[in-house]
Amino acid sequence: MALSGEQWVIAYNDHEATIVAVGGGVRSYSYRGRPVVMSYGDEELAPGWSGHVLAPWPNRTRDGKYAYDGTEYQLPINEIETNTSLHGFVAWAEWTAVDVTETSVTLECRLPARLGYPWTLQLRTRWSVGPQGLRAAHTVSNPGTKTAPFGLGTHSYLIPGSLERIDEATLHVPAAKKLKLDKQSIPVGSGPADFDDPTVLKDLVIDDCYGDLKRGSDGKAEVRLADPVSGQSVTVWMDESFGWVHIYTADGLEGDRKRGSVAIEPTTCPPNALATGEDLIELSPSEAWFGVWGIRPE
Repeated sequence: MALSGEQWVIAYNDHEATIVAVGGGVRSYSYRGRPVVMSYGDEELAPGWSGHVLAPWPNRTRDGKYAYDGTEYQLPINEIETNTSLHGFVAWAEWTAVDVTETSVTLECRLPARLGYPWTLQLRTRWSVGPQGLRAAHTVSNPGTKTAPFGLGTHSYLIPGSLERIDEATLHVPAAKKLKLDKQSIPVGSGPADFDDPTVLKDLVIDDCYGDLKRGSDGKAEVRLADPVSGQSVTVWMDESFGWVHIYTADGLEGDRKRGSVAIEPTTCPPNALATGEDLIELSPSEAWFGVWGIRPE
């Protein structure tokens, strides 16, 4: 069995995606035979959290410390260089398929209460492909007896057309605000966004979070990565449940993967939200949260 566990291939016309059990996310996605997201092999761990679902918090929590409802908690530190707790617990959990069709697969994961996070969550994601590309519909419910704080994000790396490196690609992030991050990659303020117009990436190194997203009449915000050489592009869209997007230019990946793609990560909250409470979802017992995003190749 692959290190990413059981996998399911879903397809619709020229769209084909492989969804995996470990991390509950996307291992590969292609359109008309060209890769749309960075993929990885059977004998590899997902590089850089590739394609995984991130919960019960996305991004980093400073020193793994936060307080909720008058109680202080300590999370495990899993990014040593920043002394932070990164991307939650379910990204390396094994999800289970509860419904499979030719064009979709629905996965579930039960996150049990534990030291540092004493709440139980039930997570469900329906991945599907159709005329508009790949779609992810997330549901998180609280089967417990106490209100549970959480956030959710995803971590796919997008490939701009036929380019081997992203330096010639253009990036458009429709946001009014960019967070200022300290050495721990924790927000310490904000300023104006820098990709509100399509911008050539060149040698820019990006690992930043954007908010105040500008949306269309349908409520969706769209981040676009384009290859001006081939004219191909890929758009990551997100509904109003996702108020933030983190952008990472894959400079920390190894070998040919370094700067070969851009991680476009829809998130419900900014970094350190468990500690600050900013846009943190507070899920009452028996309540459910729902959010949708997708990838549209063009």
